[in-house]
Amino acid sequence: MARPRTLSILATPLAAAAAVFACSDRIAPVPDFASMSRQPSSSPTVTPQQSGTSFRFFAVSPVNDRVVWAGAAGGMFARTTDGGATWISRQVPGAAALQFRDVHGVSEMVAYLMSAGGGSDNRIYLTEDGGDTWVLQYQATDPRSFYDCFDFWTPTRALLFGDSFDDRFTFLKLPDGDTWEDISNQSPEAQPGEAGFAASGTCIKTLAGQSAWVGTGAAAQARVLATRDGGDTWTASDDVPIEPQGTPTSGVVSIDFRDRFHGILGGGDVVASTIPQLNVARSEDGGATWRLTAPTPFPGAVYGLTYVPGRNRLTVVATGPGGSAWTTDEGNTWTLLPGITNCWAVAFASWKTGWLACGAGRIFRIDFSD
Repeated sequence: MARPRTLSILATPLAAAAAVFACSDRIAPVPDFASMSRQPSSSPTVTPQQSGTSFRFFAVSPVNDRVVWAGAAGGMFARTTDGGATWISRQVPGAAALQFRDVHGVSEMVAYLMSAGGGSDNRIYLTEDGGDTWVLQYQATDPRSFYDCFDFWTPTRALLFGDSFDDRFTFLKLPDGDTWEDISNQSPEAQPGEAGFAASGTCIKTLAGQSAWVGTGAAAQARVLATRDGGDTWTASDDVPIEPQGTPTSGVVSIDFRDRFHGILGGGDVVASTIPQLNVARSEDGGATWRLTAPTPFPGAVYGLTYVPGRNRLTVVATGPGGSAWTTDEGNTWTLLPGITNCWAVAFASWKTGWLACGAGRIFRIDFSD
C-alpha cells in the first residue's frame, strides 16, 4: 500500500534507503550542472537560527518577515515573532507521537497544524492564542487515511489532500475556518497506489479564488490535478516529464504557481538522494502541459520549492536532502546554496526574506538584497 510505505520512506534515514530504492537506470542523461549554475545576481544571505528543538522540521509557513510557524516531528511546532532572532519550540499536548507534516500560519496568534500517519494519526489542529492551546478540528477515522498537505485560499478557506483508496483521493475542504468537510466523492479517479508525498506540505497549491493544483506520484504515472471551482470538479494531466517516476517512491513532491497559467513543480525519487535527477518542470498553460527545466545542481529529489513573491525576476528556491539552490530565470539556470543540505521545506514571507526547514531542528533564514 502506498500510504504506509510513503510514511516509512519519508520517516527513515534517506541515505540508508537510497541504496535499496535507487533506480538510476530510469534516469535520462542529465545536463552538466556547472554550466547551468551561473547567474549574474548577487547570492542571497543564508543565516542559521536556533529553533530550540532537535526534531526534524517538515514544513514552514511565514506570515510576514517577523512571524513564522514551523511543524516538526515529535508533535512539535515552532514559532518566532522577531524574524527568527528567537524561536520557541513546544509540543502540542497529547501529540507526542505525531508528525506535523504541514503548517499554515495566519497571524502571530493563529495557525493550523496537519499531522500525517496511520488512521487516527491524521489530524488538523488550530490555535488562536499563539500556541498556548490547540483545538483538534478534524481527525481521520478510516485506517487507510494518509494526509499529505493542505493550502489556504484565505485565512478561513482551505483544501487538504490525502492519498487515495477505493480509487479516490482524500479531499477535505474548510469553508469557514471552523468545520472541515469531506469532499472525497468529488475526487478524480486515482491510479492504483497513487498518492502524494508528505515531505514539505507543498504538494498542493491554492490560488486566485478557487483554483488549486495537486502533484501526485507513487503510481505508474506522475500527474498534476487541477480545479478551478474549489474542488467541485477536477482535471488531470499526465504530461509530467520529471524522472525518475513510476515507482512507489517517486513522482511530484512539490508544486507552486505564480499565476493561473505559470507554475513549477519538483520531485523525483525521494529516497535516491545521491543520484542526479531530472527533478524540475514548469508549465505555461495552467498545468495542462509541462516541460523540463535544468535540473537542480544538487542530486536527488526536490522536496520543496517556491516562487519568491514580488521579485522582478522569476526567482525560485528549491531544496531537498541533497542540497538547496535558487534560480532567477524560473529554472533555466541554478545556483547552489553551499552546505545547505537535509532540508525538506522552503517558504517566503516577502520578496526578500524566507526560511528553510531542515533535519535535526535546523532552520535557516534566507535574505535577498536585490
